[in-house]
Amino acid sequence: MTAACCDDCLRRGHLLGLLAPRISGALARREAPAGLLALDDADLVAAVCASPQRRAEAEAFLDRFEPGAARAALAELGVEAVCRHAGAYPTGLLELADPPAALFVVGGPERLRALADAPAATIVGSRRGTPYGLEMAEALGRGLAAAGLTVVSGLALGVDAAAHRGACAAPAGGALAVVACGPEHCYPPANWAVYEAVLERGCVVSELPPRTPIFRWAFPARNRIMAALARITIVVEARDPSGSLITADFASQLGRDVAAVPGRAGAPHCAGSNALLRDGAHVILDAADVLDVLFEGSGPRPEPPPEPQLHDERLRRVFDAVDAVDTAPEIAELCGLSASEVRAALGRLEAMGLVRRGGAGQWTRKRT
Repeated sequence: MTAACCDDCLRRGHLLGLLAPRISGALARREAPAGLLALDDADLVAAVCASPQRRAEAEAFLDRFEPGAARAALAELGVEAVCRHAGAYPTGLLELADPPAALFVVGGPERLRALADAPAATIVGSRRGTPYGLEMAEALGRGLAAAGLTVVSGLALGVDAAAHRGACAAPAGGALAVVACGPEHCYPPANWAVYEAVLERGCVVSELPPRTPIFRWAFPARNRIMAALARITIVVEARDPSGSLITADFASQLGRDVAAVPGRAGAPHCAGSNALLRDGAHVILDAADVLDVLFEGSGPRPEPPPEPQLHDERLRRVFDAVDAVDTAPEIAELCGLSASEVRAALGRLEAMGLVRRGGAGQWTRKRT
């Protein structure tokens, strides 16, 4: 493989992996400096290693680091490193106060370059998304990828995975996953199918080297990368506080667009995303809204799915009602139908693939 990472940046990336278990403690100490990841190697070691013994171990690691052996180990795992001096490094990351010295990439530098050169949208949200939220995330991922955008997310459960499932089902576009562990490792393991789908048309990247496990501090660190990679960050169902709001805050600090999908007023699972809208974030109802924000109405727009032709008046009334209310009793009241008529209609619509049954007796339209 062609090296796309200089020796110094490669060493820094591996140093970060070595220090990863102790960074949380450094961030918790009052004396820990702001911008920990922006420190040079010597200052980072001094800030993170509380004891002389730990500092000596880290300094010895730096002294004996062998770039050739590190590259060979990466190659065995199918991982490459791209540093901020390389052409394949995403230029958006250079706007961060603490850009990663190196990105560890599964999928290759050339593919990473292509993904980073295309307009990108980051989609984040709840790990426990509602059926509606997951439908919206998947529809946004599919629509934006179909329009040629790179869809960025964090490969987490819920909204992240739904957004990438949608992107990988589109005929065009790419998917870029940013993880909070080594890039050859899928976390959570339940998302292996999504991980593999992303690699079929995109990349998985991390600032942490292979075999680095999950640490709590790495999630907000990962979020800054997701925000910097994209021109817009879209939040779908987020509590307050949440990691999704951290990503949106990073995007705002970088001067990028922030957007959210409206959720039910007063619902805790979308209190954070609704607060973003209250504070001026762009309102997103579909992929076309995102394209309007990015291209001011002049960009490519995905074709909207055709409205189903329902010749049965009862089915049509129930189908239309699902957009306004979401439980069978509410639908019955709105349509003026009996409970048994509504149940029968919902069953037929579900069999036709037009609606989906959720938890707590809720029904939603299928958006993809």
